[in-house]
Amino acid sequence: MLLIADSGSTKTAWCLVNEAGEENYFNTEGYNPFFVSTDYAAGSIRASFPAEVDINAVSRVYFYGAGCQDGKELDMEAALRQVFTHAAHVSAEVDLLAAARGLLGNSPGFAAILGTGTNTCLYNGRQISMNIDSLGFMLGDEGSGAAIGKKILSDFLRHKMPGHVRQLFESTYGLSEATIMHQVYKEPLPNRYCAGFTRFLSLPDIDEAYAQAVLRGAFSEFFTNLVSCYPGYREYAFNCVGSVGYHFRETLNSVAAAFGMQTGLIIPDLIGHLVKHHRQPVAG
Repeated sequence: MLLIADSGSTKTAWCLVNEAGEENYFNTEGYNPFFVSTDYAAGSIRASFPAEVDINAVSRVYFYGAGCQDGKELDMEAALRQVFTHAAHVSAEVDLLAAARGLLGNSPGFAAILGTGTNTCLYNGRQISMNIDSLGFMLGDEGSGAAIGKKILSDFLRHKMPGHVRQLFESTYGLSEATIMHQVYKEPLPNRYCAGFTRFLSLPDIDEAYAQAVLRGAFSEFFTNLVSCYPGYREYAFNCVGSVGYHFRETLNSVAAAFGMQTGLIIPDLIGHLVKHHRQPVAG
């Protein structure tokens, strides 16, 4: 059986293709090897795998994930090998390559990820030809769910929200300032915690002016600090995958246009594209 995974820091989308060619899709939590250990990832995957499927029958595993770079892909491969001990092939590659393949196919262009984290690249139709490091949650990830969530939390903690927005935040989450600080600085996976507050901007009662100010600020920082740093970036269409980019695509389109960049494909996820790719006989 063939197993393909597309993982962000929050969620992993999986597809298992059985001997009859039937596709079984399911989700687990995300596994970024910069934030979770090999043993944690292996244990979570094993516990979340569909009970009706024989793990030992999986013969090939293709995992694309956030953080699977700079040697960390080896940690992810080690976690996968702990689970799929009978698989003849196990590989882990950076999620950015999956994004480029899914968004652009065999055509060169620009590809981006806007989910819990951020990533961008130029793609030559086969491999990533240029990547400017997003610098991760602590130093960068502009435009991501984690960055947007940090902005919302800092506005709350510094009393910079308009009064009615603050009331909505308090009634929605019921969090004290001490609880937020503890979660961000003392608990694991603060990027995922912060990104969870992005949905606050989609609440029916949210002040639209506040939501737009946060979003436009985040996406403008994304274009200023990442996208516009690519040589000749205006020559490419802006293609993007990820929940944040997709759900806030109208604002993202507007900011892209302000930077002189046309918008191409914006989609919420890639798993279907990756399944098609790896079911082809020529696929690696």
